[in-house]
Amino acid sequence: MKKNILLNMLTLFCVYANAQQAISNSGNLQIHSGASVSGFGNFTNTSAGVFVNNGSLYVKGTLSNSESAMAAGTGTLYLDGSSAQSVAGSQTFKTYNLVTNNSSGITLNNDLSVSGVHTFTSGLIVTSVTPNFLVYEAGSSYSGSGDSKHVNGWVKKIGSTGFTFPVGDATYERAIATSNLSGSSEYNCRYYTPTSNIYNLTSPLVQVKANEYWRLDKVSGGTAQITLNWNHSKVPMDNVLIADILSAQYTGGNWTSTGGSASGNVTTTGTITSNALGSIGPVTLGYKSFPVPLKLLSFTAERRTGTSFLKWITENEQNVGYYDVQQSYDGSMFTTIGNVTARNSGSLENYYFEDRTPLNGIEYYRIKSIDVDGKFSFSRIAAVSETDLHSNTFVVLNPVRTAITIFNRSGQEGQFDYRLFNAGGQLILQGNVSMANNGGTVLPLPAQTAAGIYILELANDKTKFRQKIMVEK
Repeated sequence: MKKNILLNMLTLFCVYANAQQAISNSGNLQIHSGASVSGFGNFTNTSAGVFVNNGSLYVKGTLSNSESAMAAGTGTLYLDGSSAQSVAGSQTFKTYNLVTNNSSGITLNNDLSVSGVHTFTSGLIVTSVTPNFLVYEAGSSYSGSGDSKHVNGWVKKIGSTGFTFPVGDATYERAIATSNLSGSSEYNCRYYTPTSNIYNLTSPLVQVKANEYWRLDKVSGGTAQITLNWNHSKVPMDNVLIADILSAQYTGGNWTSTGGSASGNVTTTGTITSNALGSIGPVTLGYKSFPVPLKLLSFTAERRTGTSFLKWITENEQNVGYYDVQQSYDGSMFTTIGNVTARNSGSLENYYFEDRTPLNGIEYYRIKSIDVDGKFSFSRIAAVSETDLHSNTFVVLNPVRTAITIFNRSGQEGQFDYRLFNAGGQLILQGNVSMANNGGTVLPLPAQTAAGIYILELANDKTKFRQKIMVEK
């Protein structure tokens, strides 16, 4: 059974209690140095209470404070429950040291202030949208933060020294830092995805990083420099030259350059520090040149015994999520038969895929490249057949100008379907023609046919033929 303990005036040296019990202080409660209070579920310090922790307070449930002038003391607060915890009340709960150790997470529905050292041991800290803050007072610090241990919400920092804000999105910690403060200042910080108003730009910016930004609001103080960073393994970075990366701030309705010189590698990690800023706000990375797009250098398909072997080569891969391998029996309607994860190394990459499905005539393949933001593009179309498509069943005069001349050496006569594709796989001519054995035929080309490489296909139920055609003008 849950029990409540009402404390009016008590000095505590060491108290242990059942985890379902709760402390409610409406008097004068002090935990002396070396003493500890542990095993309680909820701890409430009412508006009539006076609480000072100079020892150790362990809370496994809700922590609440309504005392208007609470002292931080010199002790340590441990939030170490096994189920989700929250911080509540109408007034900031103040502690000297803080240890957060709850893998189920802690939600701040009230401000929680740290004057000494905060140790992230386990679990995320989430702040409400009011907003409420995890407050780091002047001279405070923290340790142990990471992807599974950071603040998904608002962090406040007070003081005149630089600080790295342990913020993120509950999946990754994406910290941002201040440095070279000109005086005592107060900053509020939160991390966001994706970036807002990315098309509102002022020169020299031509683009900003679209998938993340930080809101760093200066409440008071002088100037400071801001250090932004990227980590391609967590949030994909654009493929730009290091020399073309700038820090950027959203002000006056536009993303504006705030200078800086970046260092690092866009395929891994890097940083950039801004000029000294008086007023801040939303900040992210800006670029003074456009990112280099993916180049699909080649795509080939080869029929081996029982297998269609596909290969494609890329370079400048950045922000590519994966490749869909698509198949078609007519060269126009494609379905996805598999996918391959992109490596995003930025270097030359070779990809392979084997399709072991049986063939029925000619099969067509293409590669669909899909970016992390959902944008996509297609490769050229490649065709394979179980038969020898480059046999001597037909002879085609090559190159051609206004018409394609074909001689039938297949030993068969009758109706043949024909199709002509351009180098991009687009069908530009189709029909059927009657051909006699050892006879010939002429296929006039459309007047608008441009010079270049084309693919001619001839087929009936017994014969299949495919050959490249060079059109000259």
